[in-house]
Amino acid sequence: MTKLHGAWIWYELMTSDAPHAKAFYEAVVGWTIHLGTQAPLHYGMIGNADGTMTGGVLPITDEMAANGARPAWVGYIGTDNVEATIASVEAHGGRLLMPVMEINEGRFAMVADCCGASFYLMTPKGAQATSTSWSPSMIGRCGWNELQAGNFAAAQAFYTGVFDWELAGSMDMGELGAYQFLAKDGQTFGAMMQKAPHTPTAAWNFYFRVANIDDAAAAVITHAGHVLHGPVQVPGGDWILNGVDPQGAPFSLVGAKGGLIAG
Repeated sequence: MTKLHGAWIWYELMTSDAPHAKAFYEAVVGWTIHLGTQAPLHYGMIGNADGTMTGGVLPITDEMAANGARPAWVGYIGTDNVEATIASVEAHGGRLLMPVMEINEGRFAMVADCCGASFYLMTPKGAQATSTSWSPSMIGRCGWNELQAGNFAAAQAFYTGVFDWELAGSMDMGELGAYQFLAKDGQTFGAMMQKAPHTPTAAWNFYFRVANIDDAAAAVITHAGHVLHGPVQVPGGDWILNGVDPQGAPFSLVGAKGGLIAG
């Protein structure tokens, strides 16, 4: 397995109002978001203070909305060969949602896992093959990838089979079941759990690291978002928050009290 295969390499916000999403996330996370001007996608970029990118912003067109697109965060998982990984996805019970497309940055496709959670596969080109979109400690990056699984056992078999992810121990959450940690090449990058009965669909949830969780929580409310849960402390000392942005996209944050982790 190469370093690319199975690594989270990009995060994309699909939104119904890109200018307002820009204002919201710049205030909450501290990003600099450059909205796209090139037709037809008008794809924007999410930038960090050091000049790196965490992801992109895709405005939802009327046609996309008519076909079911809704505001959401979607992650990209790297692969050395998109077609071969699509075949593996299907062999493990997943399905192809959007056929392979090619752009200057690489080749990608959207798939769903065995239980309905969607994500992109991508084989990036050139410099794009090295990504800092995920980091366990850097401000502005995704610091944790969490799957609310449609079927816990089936999801474990799917992701270990398709991406060779490692099951790196688990935590008992009582009535909520096990919280299964996931690792790649020995480094833990996220976890999965059985989705709650009231959660409508299986989905990936991404925690973006902020400098100060209390300041971020206040900014969520000030800028018309909703805090659903938190801030609460989790094992290891970080604090997390789950919320919904003004356009309806669920998001999560992770950070320290008082800005103890530097970017």
